[in-house]
Amino acid sequence: MQMFNSSVTLIWVDDFSIRNAQPLAAGGTWMTEPAVFRWWHAALILLGANALSALPAGFGGDYAFYNSFRQPAIAPPDWAFAPVWLFLNVTSLVALARIANTPVRSTARTLFLWSEGVGWALFSAFTTVYFLLRSPVLGAVDTVAGLLVGLVSLACASRLDRLSAGFILLRVLWLVLATYVSLFVALFNPDPFLGIGVLR
Repeated sequence: MQMFNSSVTLIWVDDFSIRNAQPLAAGGTWMTEPAVFRWWHAALILLGANALSALPAGFGGDYAFYNSFRQPAIAPPDWAFAPVWLFLNVTSLVALARIANTPVRSTARTLFLWSEGVGWALFSAFTTVYFLLRSPVLGAVDTVAGLLVGLVSLACASRLDRLSAGFILLRVLWLVLATYVSLFVALFNPDPFLGIGVLR
């Protein structure tokens, strides 16, 4: 009976590998472990990051501070940030879950996980440096760093999972706009925290 159970287990593992077969990334190794990223991991990241982000100025940010600056014509309205970022948070977490649970362990996967971790840290810190410290320059630095990290995640995801890459691309496109706006604001307005006005 023990031999029969062992045979069934071996057959199941082999079938698992076959059903999840996909091209190996450079340096990748097959793993047949259970999913390592669960729904509650995503919930903890979403709630934790947004709680930290909301502490300085609420979920919508400080509208009066945001609107007090000279801005480019394509700057999004103040009310747009909360719903857009909620959508991007959810799609980014879907991408994170899909790649974290891929049966292939590779350098691209590891780099993606690290870059996403840095991305969430930057997201959580933005409202502190921009609204609490009142620094458009530090806010721009945070945004540019977020874009660069997003590009790293996009490059890695494109090698691992097409749907995940599409979700990360949405965030990158938004961050391209946000980077332009934040750099414009930092360059053409005074920075109350740093006490400078770059081009003002």
